[in-house]
Amino acid sequence: MEKQRKRAPSARSLQTRARILDAAEQVFAERGFEGASIRDIAALAGVQVGLVHHHGGGKEELFHQTVARRANDLARIRLENLETLKARGDVTLRALLDCFIRPYVSLAQNEGAHWLAYGRLVAHVSADPRWRWIAAECFDPTAGRFIDEICALYPEIDREWIATGQVYSVAAMLAHLNTSWRVEALSPGAGELRLEQLIEFSAAGLEAMFRMDG
Repeated sequence: MEKQRKRAPSARSLQTRARILDAAEQVFAERGFEGASIRDIAALAGVQVGLVHHHGGGKEELFHQTVARRANDLARIRLENLETLKARGDVTLRALLDCFIRPYVSLAQNEGAHWLAYGRLVAHVSADPRWRWIAAECFDPTAGRFIDEICALYPEIDREWIATGQVYSVAAMLAHLNTSWRVEALSPGAGELRLEQLIEFSAAGLEAMFRMDG
């Protein structure tokens, strides 16, 4: 007997799912995984609790889907920029960091508050080992590509040092966008840091680590 074809989701269903994921992103970002509830996500999305379960599954799977959604877009932009850089033959440490950092910073500054909220989700995932499997799926393949490129530039440096520097750079990137208010509090008028400062900070930190390894 011929298998019945699975029908593609309707436009309305896709819109509902997007609204649920938008709400989940905001609630998870504000309250973390433990503080968020399916009921609150449903209320913010304007849907019944059952629809959240229908589109997102349980709470853990909904968190996974919420993180994965924007990770795919961000990875694509980063890798496209990397290929353009390599085609130009202008691969340097600072250029690689620019390819990795600039896409997210630009999205967070220009494409709406949801990208800033997404950065908080990335911070939640990075800080909690129980989300190791989400990080492995959503972030590690792209991070690994950039680590490979830095390793090719510095073949004498252990990969461990480069991977550590990559993680520190991601932490600096998230701080650049989410804690500028702290900079402003400590030094009024200095809260708006430039992207070039962030890239230089990250590159200088990696180079200092490389000298230690050497």
